[in-house]
Amino acid sequence: MRSGRIAPMWGLKVPFELEVGWRYTRSGRAGRRNGFISFISGVSMLGIALGVAALIIVLSVMNGFQKEVRNRMLGVIPHVELMAAEGQALPDWQAVAQQAARTPGVGEQVQATAPYVVSQVLLARGQEMRGVVLRGVDPVYESGVTELARRQPEQVQRLVSGQWQVLLGAEIARQMGVGEGSALTLITPGGQVTPAGVLPRLKTVRVAGLFESGHYEFDSTLVLMHLEDAARLMRVSGPTGVQLRLQDQQAARAVAAQLQQHLGPDVVVRDWTRTNPSWFDAVQLEKRLMFIILTLIVAVAAFNLVSTLVMTVTDKQADIAILRTLGASPRSIMAIFMVQGATTGVAGTAAGVGLGLLVAFHVDTIVPALEGLLSTKFLPASIYVISRMPSDPQWGDIVPIALVSLVLAFLATLYPSWRASRVQPAQALRHE
Repeated sequence: MRSGRIAPMWGLKVPFELEVGWRYTRSGRAGRRNGFISFISGVSMLGIALGVAALIIVLSVMNGFQKEVRNRMLGVIPHVELMAAEGQALPDWQAVAQQAARTPGVGEQVQATAPYVVSQVLLARGQEMRGVVLRGVDPVYESGVTELARRQPEQVQRLVSGQWQVLLGAEIARQMGVGEGSALTLITPGGQVTPAGVLPRLKTVRVAGLFESGHYEFDSTLVLMHLEDAARLMRVSGPTGVQLRLQDQQAARAVAAQLQQHLGPDVVVRDWTRTNPSWFDAVQLEKRLMFIILTLIVAVAAFNLVSTLVMTVTDKQADIAILRTLGASPRSIMAIFMVQGATTGVAGTAAGVGLGLLVAFHVDTIVPALEGLLSTKFLPASIYVISRMPSDPQWGDIVPIALVSLVLAFLATLYPSWRASRVQPAQALRHE
């Protein structure tokens, strides 16, 4: 292959537009005619690369945070919940669980089931009072459904029917100043009618242990009790719902929709994405906004190609005139400069994708190194639940980023290339 030419490969003839466009790209970078054009072209490529890399890194870190919080959340809550309408007890929770497992397209997803009772109550100790969620669980079944019971089986096994013991989240225990063995008072909704009026129902319980899920909301609001004690306290005859653990947690919404159709209106089906819908909606909105904002950076860099190609067209007036006199059509002239601009866009996008993936896959190494270099902590454990910078690059984000960058670079080449195709040979050569 001679210098400045693209040799035919496997006997294929390379279109002369591609060959000339590639030659212009190389000569512009070599600075043989106009070093300023080469500089602007390099800045455009660098801007595209940095914009693409920033998009990939930011979205990967947001995916990492979302995955980390989701995993901690699913360590406490089930993938799918089947609840009796209006908070009533299920006549036979095992029959409901078996019916769910026999639902077409759902049975292979269900890995484990467990009954539960849930209600909002007040937790009191002296003058301290907190609103909490009381969840009654069966220690025998609970470990098959939630990661919390799997990680801390000895804690859950302390819940014994008839002993009126509870497990507290570490954060609510810290707020109320209690620990293992402390006595607390549960105040349940639905007071007891007496001749003196309606009195709240109170029950003294003892703290059997503490748990820490890593999610502030649950550590500060969740209280676990044995299923039978919770049912007696809530005055229901049995479990008010069934928890399901699925093989694929991402299929929870589709499984819930199928179960709702199969089980009918007497059973309310709710998946984990609807347990905290505001949080997941906020994360998705933030990702979309960040994508739009950072795409503007890529757009600015891509449209720097306009100025680069306009200057190149001005510099190559004589070349364009000669090509036209040799028989090149306006369409061919336009294709030459589109090749030049597209090459810059492709190179910048490829460099950005490579740099973004390199940083995204090594965030856990780069961030500690920067923290040591700057003697600071980006995510202090005393303030943030997650003390390390997570990252989760996903092709569903990377491919659209690369495509958007390429499309913007291609659009930026249209006007300068059209201007080049409109150059009149006689007028161009008159000034040479």
